[in-house]
Amino acid sequence: MQFAVRVTPRGGRDAVEGWTADAAGRPVLKVRVCAAAAEGAANAAVITVLAEALGTPRSRLRLVAGHTARLKRIEAEIAWADLVRAFGTPP
Repeated sequence: MQFAVRVTPRGGRDAVEGWTADAAGRPVLKVRVCAAAAEGAANAAVITVLAEALGTPRSRLRLVAGHTARLKRIEAEIAWADLVRAFGTPP
C-alpha cells in the first residue's frame, strides 16, 4: 500500500504528528525529523521514524516519490489496519 507524507526537516524532533488533508483534500501524514534535507538525511530519517512508529523493519518501507520535495509517497508492506492502528483514521 502507498500513502502520502508531508515532511518538516529540521523540525526539532523526530515525530509523527498525525493526519491532515492537503489542498485537494487528500489525506497526508505529517512527520517531523531533526535531520536536514541534505544528501538524503531527511528521507532516511522519515523511513526510520515511520518504521519505529509502525513497529516494522525499515526494509518494509520505501520512498517511491518526492525524493527532493516535502510531500513524499511511501510504499509500505503492511496492512491498512496497521497504519490506522498506529496513526488513527485519516480525514
